Amino acid sequence: MVSREYDGLAGAGGVKDVCRQLAESLAGAGGRGVRVVLPRYGFMDVQALGFAPLRLPGSPCVDNETQGLIDTLSLDMSYPDENRRERVSFWHSVRRGVRIYLVEAERFAEKLGVYTYTAEEERLRSWQRQGAGHFDYFAMNILLQKAALGLMMALNERPDVIHCQDGHTAVLPAMLREMEGYRQFFRQTGAVVTIHNAGIGYHQEVADLPFAQAITGLPAQVINDSLLGGAFDPFLAAAPHAVLNTVSEQYARELQESDDDVRTGWLGHQLRLRGITLAGVTNGINPADFNASRGKAQLGLTASFDVAKGRLAGKRACKESLLKSLGSRRKRGKVSQAGRLALHLDQPLLTFIGRLTAQKGVDVLLAACDELLREDSGFQLLVLGGGDPDLEEQLATLAEAEEFMGRICFLRGYDQELASKVYAAGDFFLIPSLYEPCGLTDYIAQLLGNLPIVHHVGGLVKVLDGRTGFSYREHSGEALAEAVRRALALYRLDPAAIRNMQVQAVQHVREQYSWDRVKDRYLSLYDQSVRMACTALVREVLA
Repeated sequence: MVSREYDGLAGAGGVKDVCRQLAESLAGAGGRGVRVVLPRYGFMDVQALGFAPLRLPGSPCVDNETQGLIDTLSLDMSYPDENRRERVSFWHSVRRGVRIYLVEAERFAEKLGVYTYTAEEERLRSWQRQGAGHFDYFAMNILLQKAALGLMMALNERPDVIHCQDGHTAVLPAMLREMEGYRQFFRQTGAVVTIHNAGIGYHQEVADLPFAQAITGLPAQVINDSLLGGAFDPFLAAAPHAVLNTVSEQYARELQESDDDVRTGWLGHQLRLRGITLAGVTNGINPADFNASRGKAQLGLTASFDVAKGRLAGKRACKESLLKSLGSRRKRGKVSQAGRLALHLDQPLLTFIGRLTAQKGVDVLLAACDELLREDSGFQLLVLGGGDPDLEEQLATLAEAEEFMGRICFLRGYDQELASKVYAAGDFFLIPSLYEPCGLTDYIAQLLGNLPIVHHVGGLVKVLDGRTGFSYREHSGEALAEAVRRALALYRLDPAAIRNMQVQAVQHVREQYSWDRVKDRYLSLYDQSVRMACTALVREVLA
């Protein structure tokens, strides 16, 4: 696997969870050899993480100046007006049966965030605005992909399949088939590209075509054949050479069979015009990672509980502890607090955890909550996340409003342990996304007894209305508010029904969406990609 993220090492979204959990599931089944390659970012302490320098095979060369071993690769990274190379070295470690390689390079080491600049970087260089994407994002992606291919060749490892995670690594299949140095070595290696988010801005496209050609080394025809909206699009470049899938069946259908594809720049329809059908594989989850019965030791919760068996005393204790903690304003590491929550244990607690963006439906959430808070004083709302400054300010203003004091709390920022406490304390979990390729937060919420209330779109259709949570069809504040009203009514009038839904939700996740089950879908895609590689080889021989 080649990825920009991996849970426990570097992450910014759901890619990290999918990459780690799928890799571990594959490694644990049938003794498959699984390798993962990702960058070594500047915020990563490799030695503290248990990594060691990788010694490449062959006779060691000696640097005359340093007298040290040279275990680096020199990779072509040309600009239109300059032939140039960049050197990389590697760290390696084994985690839960998965061998992980980190690419050491100046381009990665100077970055303190996975995809965007941090506040610390902005303080050092004013032009590196916090939250802005890295100016050299495309070069970072290409360097990672060339480093991964170069490493495999240096180690003389010909994998059956290379699994590319999202647009950041989607150029690799094209390089694999279109560049002579790679084409011969990997002639029987299949490629799979998983599209985690096809939304505009997530393709990792580049509009500077001469730059795209120079730094990738791809032929001009490949660059020109891979244009979407005038820019070189990695997904289109991968399409002739790899099996493409999205992270849910419904999202695949929305991209290729509905006008929702407008949010991708019509990527899905362009693929369909080229005869490419997107496969859909709904992401899985490892339920053991969110085992409430070991919540105190594993997740840092106040108490453990067992949702599947209806033993929820510990969940109530978690709720009480969090409400007491949020009864007064205080700083929690990098997380700041606006508003507070009164200790009303018997009132339903609505929760939200995620990026504060329009794509995540936070504008709809604000509209619904403004209406609900005024009409119903018998519930509380807790929001954890950061993102759009305007949405952050609106949430803070709502939380600080005197008329809602004690009823709404906004925790600006993110902390993993705090997130676990919010999941465990909540009664209902709001996911009002405009679109959602898959969604993992609904799984986590369900495993911790927090019933999701979701917009029935993309991967969120796996939440079964009235059985494992609640859903609504129209993307509007009123539709979300109505779904919340249904949930609150059931909570107050039929607590036994709520407990039954909690049990059903956990059972549904464990039976249908564990990685042990989902990995078989990926194994099928891997087989398909190998057949695709063999077919391409036969055509080349016969040409």
